[in-house]
Amino acid sequence: MAITDHDRIPEIALSWHRDGKGAALATVVQTWGSAPRQVGAQLAISGGSEIMGSVSGGCVEGAVVVEALDAIGDGRCRILEFGVSDAEAFAVGLACGGTIRVLVEPVGIGDGVPEGLLAELVAARAARRPAAVATDTATWTRRLLAYADAPARFDADRSGFLDDDAPQTFLAVHNPPLRLAIVGAAHIAQPLTLMARAAGYDVTVIDPREAFASETRFPGEAVSHDWPDEALRAHGLDLRTALVTLSHDPKIDDPALVEALRSDVFYIGALGSTRTHAKRVDRLRAAGFSEAEIARIEAPIGLDIGAKSPAEIAIAILAQMTERLRRPDTRPGARPGVPPGAADMPPLRRASGGQG
Repeated sequence: MAITDHDRIPEIALSWHRDGKGAALATVVQTWGSAPRQVGAQLAISGGSEIMGSVSGGCVEGAVVVEALDAIGDGRCRILEFGVSDAEAFAVGLACGGTIRVLVEPVGIGDGVPEGLLAELVAARAARRPAAVATDTATWTRRLLAYADAPARFDADRSGFLDDDAPQTFLAVHNPPLRLAIVGAAHIAQPLTLMARAAGYDVTVIDPREAFASETRFPGEAVSHDWPDEALRAHGLDLRTALVTLSHDPKIDDPALVEALRSDVFYIGALGSTRTHAKRVDRLRAAGFSEAEIARIEAPIGLDIGAKSPAEIAIAILAQMTERLRRPDTRPGARPGVPPGAADMPPLRRASGGQG
């Protein structure tokens, strides 16, 4: 997914800082009641009062900008608290008011975000690597974390203060955008494309049969007519990608499944009956895949909700994708309550030591 300007907050803040304008980042760190933006939402402010992003939907941005300009001037971080009244909440489309806390950090000066750390975060985002900034609000020390440091937080897309041994440490999660690769431009692919995009996925439809993957059938969508294995290697497969095969043709589906099984995608689904899947399993065994590897494939595809029509099957697929994304212990081969790969990971340590 191409990151729009509204989502390029760290990138824009770094650019403003490097251009000599001065910059600050404002981040929602806590909310109570009906808050306009979720924890982790960010606003970038330049020394010239330019802004990008949002922390409240408009009702407290003015006050945040004033504090951000002060932070750029004095190099000090601050945590602000705002109560959103019922009248203000109604003005931004909420049913009732609430309270938000906003962390304001200058970039590259004082106790603010070091330029080097922000550059590392921007590089990770560009490379589609999950990253999080752990900020100790008592000492203003920071460090960049990877997926292995806090898998449950990344899987849940959950920024927030840590508990227990580091209650003053705020973790700002930066996950790559979600992607879905659909192999086989079958009739189910049409509603699935629309639904997945509405759910926040960047969708690519892959089918070498141009009559199926046509502009007429998928208007405005990203379509590839390359052979699936080649298309997926170009597309990239990672922890934030799901793959669905719908062609019912082994010549098209199997190369895609082989690529997916060699990757870290969080979901692999294949259309077909139990009998069809048994033949697929035999082919994959012959290709050298283990039983555990093959078990990653969801087949028959989708949650069992009695779906019949293409749209209903698409709903079942998207629902299963969502469950596997948000509840990683439901993924095939995962142990209940344990995110994949978490067993050998050290506990998250308190952020400390230096600014990098």
